[in-house]
Amino acid sequence: MSKSNPGRPPIPSSLPSPVVDSHCHLDVVDRHLRGSEEALGVATALQRAASVNVTRVVQVGCDVVSSQWAASVADEHESVIAAVALHPNDAARLGVEEGLPALAEAIEQIEGLLNSSRVRAVGETGLDYFRTTEEGRPAQQESFRQHIELAKTYDKTLVIHDRDSHEDVIRILLEQGAPDRVVFHCFSGDEQMALTCAANDWYCSFAGVVTFPSAQPLRAALGALPRQLVLVETDAPYLTPVPHRGRVNASYLIPHTVEVMAATRGETVDSLCEALWHNSMRAFGDW
Repeated sequence: MSKSNPGRPPIPSSLPSPVVDSHCHLDVVDRHLRGSEEALGVATALQRAASVNVTRVVQVGCDVVSSQWAASVADEHESVIAAVALHPNDAARLGVEEGLPALAEAIEQIEGLLNSSRVRAVGETGLDYFRTTEEGRPAQQESFRQHIELAKTYDKTLVIHDRDSHEDVIRILLEQGAPDRVVFHCFSGDEQMALTCAANDWYCSFAGVVTFPSAQPLRAALGALPRQLVLVETDAPYLTPVPHRGRVNASYLIPHTVEVMAATRGETVDSLCEALWHNSMRAFGDW
């Protein structure tokens, strides 16, 4: 959070119809801000989101503990569903520091959460070559392959984290055989990658990055996608959209991102909201 912009950003004007925050981390906000005036708590965070017509949230796990938490929050709140997985950086850490048996054990614990109807997705899994060295990449790739298989076995949506690893992510997806529903969380590819996703009917979810002035290639990718494959997310508490970049993100700030997305695609906000809602329900199932 920027020292020059302390505190929570104000609540924006409401969207004209409901949308889904397809990827957020309510537990990360709570962990980092617990006891401070910015900490909302789950119930308040959901209420604030609903006040601007962000009425559904996908809570995403990144390791065993946060995945268990995601599943429990989804059980407690009707507006929340869960995605559970080992983040690629966590998979690399386990594989390198503790060895492949520890990685296998963690994946087995993730699998134990997949029988719940409130757990709709396997994610976020994938590859991250920004933070992981060559040493950790084999463990990341093995974890990704196993998560793909879990998504297929349990008929869950696959939520992909892809950072500086586009070619390998797509290669492994095609080699392994993609599940029926795939979401590229915080899509960061170019227009050509967007067309590849479209050719495979993979959803692309856009976060606040799409509002950044430097993100013209990302906006070009957004413009190239068919509207039935577009989702929106916060990745809160990260990637806060303009005009509040650098402050703590939350689901209630999605209207800023949706407005830029609509302008980029030459659509009305109302029309895009309707598409985002129906796309989310297809991607994750109604709830």
